[in-house]
Amino acid sequence: MLRQTEKPILYIVVPCFNEEEVLPVTAPMFKAKIETLKDADLISEESRILFVNDGSKDRTWEEIKDLCELDSVFCSIKLSHNRGHQNALLAGLMEAKDLADITISIDCDGQDDIDAMDEMVRQYNDGCEIVYGVRNDRSSDTFFKRTTAQGYYKILNALGGEVVYNHADYRLVSSRVLKELSNYKEVNLFLRGMFPMIGFKSTCVEYCRHERLAGSSKYPLSKMFTLAFDGITSFSVKPIRIITVLGGVTVLLSIVLIIYALISWITGHVVAGWASSFIGTTLIGGIQLISLGVIGEYVGKIYMETKGRPRYIIEEKIGRPVSTEAYNIEEENDLRESV
Repeated sequence: MLRQTEKPILYIVVPCFNEEEVLPVTAPMFKAKIETLKDADLISEESRILFVNDGSKDRTWEEIKDLCELDSVFCSIKLSHNRGHQNALLAGLMEAKDLADITISIDCDGQDDIDAMDEMVRQYNDGCEIVYGVRNDRSSDTFFKRTTAQGYYKILNALGGEVVYNHADYRLVSSRVLKELSNYKEVNLFLRGMFPMIGFKSTCVEYCRHERLAGSSKYPLSKMFTLAFDGITSFSVKPIRIITVLGGVTVLLSIVLIIYALISWITGHVVAGWASSFIGTTLIGGIQLISLGVIGEYVGKIYMETKGRPRYIIEEKIGRPVSTEAYNIEEENDLRESV
């Protein structure tokens, strides 16, 4: 169903962490895309680019401030401390939800094809509330990364986590979806699994992922594994059930071995040796340690959730205010000063 409304206000939300090298390259690209969408009458003139500085240690914040001072199309928020990609992205989405009809989240590195935004907006105008950017191939990845990524999506779906295959965090969402997302209060964030849970009409737009334009990746192998494990443990309790089944199988095998050992002792065919004892002990010990680790991960997540700490703290805002309430307060202050 086509939307019979005015042109939507779009906010492109861009999380940034130590991106001083690539920001001067990609910022003009984002601006050019905004202008292209305006010229095509797909979005409103009030559309903006919102950078989220996630506690960068280099000159990223200075670069962002310069951009905001030179052009009003740019605005930004600065988090008081590095909170990670998912929290930084959430901060930008929550700040934009009251002013934007739609938001498109995209990384700052220039790897995601910004030309896919045109089709995303068209799909929104056709009635979709969520439009997922999906990679059409992984030829640019190494064999290891490609294999582990594809395996991860299959494992996560098998464990009950609903995710879109080959989708990361490049997506368009409507303000309606963001308002529903704001009701999710969990601290352990895995946004690519949360949006499918919200529901509403959705579709996918395929695109080709490019090489990083400048700088180095901020997602090393360790962070990728952490995000992957967070995705599994945040949306499924099946790992604990697997442990229960594994424990039951181990007990059955132990009973069989005990019966075999008793029969061997009764018949006098006892074979002395350390190999069987060593293998059995290490196997059961390894299973126990893995089981305790998985259970501990769930307990740790419960511990973090019960604390109720804020997921991020905004230290500073630059450019057009990114909340209606803040905008109205500034207007009132200006009016009082003029009087």
